[in-house]
Amino acid sequence: MTDFNAETSRVADAVPNSWVYRYLPSSVVPYAQLARWDRPIGWWLLLWPCWWSLALALGVFFQDPVLRENWTFFLPYLLAAFGAFQLGAIAMRGAGCTYNDIVDVDIDEKVARTASRPIPSGRVSRFQAWAFLGAQALLGLIVLLFLSMFKGGFNGFAFYLSLLSLGTVVVYPFAKRLTYWPQFFLGLAFSWGALMGWAVIHDDLHVAPFVLYAGCICWVIGYDTIYAHQDREDDAIVGVKSTARLFQDNTKPALLVLYVLATALFAYAFWQGGASLPTFLGLALGAGHLIWQIWTLDIDDAGLCLRLFQSNNYFGAILFVGLLIDIVI
Repeated sequence: MTDFNAETSRVADAVPNSWVYRYLPSSVVPYAQLARWDRPIGWWLLLWPCWWSLALALGVFFQDPVLRENWTFFLPYLLAAFGAFQLGAIAMRGAGCTYNDIVDVDIDEKVARTASRPIPSGRVSRFQAWAFLGAQALLGLIVLLFLSMFKGGFNGFAFYLSLLSLGTVVVYPFAKRLTYWPQFFLGLAFSWGALMGWAVIHDDLHVAPFVLYAGCICWVIGYDTIYAHQDREDDAIVGVKSTARLFQDNTKPALLVLYVLATALFAYAFWQGGASLPTFLGLALGAGHLIWQIWTLDIDDAGLCLRLFQSNNYFGAILFVGLLIDIVI
């Protein structure tokens, strides 16, 4: 194992001045890089569907006048649920990235942006990566058990529904070798929270979370297509497939279709969930942001592609605020 220096051994697309490089011991930094702790945008994008679904489910929950009148009693439990989803998103996103890096080491070492990652650069062995993956998965399991029991009793429906998501996580790294639609498989995994938030509150599923899940998949395909344009040329050399390579100069029209479909599905999900004006105003503002992404995009500007991809965090926040205001009023 080579000597490690936090300043000289950052991965190529690391966030400048991240707390990871300023505060963590040098021996821990490679594991933080595996889990992408220096790039929180990933767990935010994983978290938003969870929080949207949870907020939509709470809107239905508080339609009962008795429950709404005693909302302060439930507040600590609800804050704990939102916090648990956040911790779970960080743990499972980190576990997913670690697994992806283990599977993709032969590809990563051939791509300029990923060759400096901990495994291909030799700073973390595969055994160490598997052990770290196990630790993150264990934390995710603890969070899942909490969410399955925080209302009292055991919500087996939510627990087993969450376990089903592991299949999508396992499949995703291989999709880029077999199909030009790995972003669809990423969508299956990253959108699972759209089902989970509802299931934790209601112990079942409804048409609203299913439609929300479908809308999230379209959204994920869109924003990850933008992200994938950073690696389009390297991916072509090593034989990795993506929607960026599939759409190429037709990316803007493809994004328009994906984002319009996502917006329509979100609107239908919110309507089915009994949402009112604040939620739909938030969706309208969010749709404007998606249109701005398409208008601004230059697929040959890697830096711009990264910034537009990261801007989807604002879209997630806009929808969430609309849903929260809907609950409060």
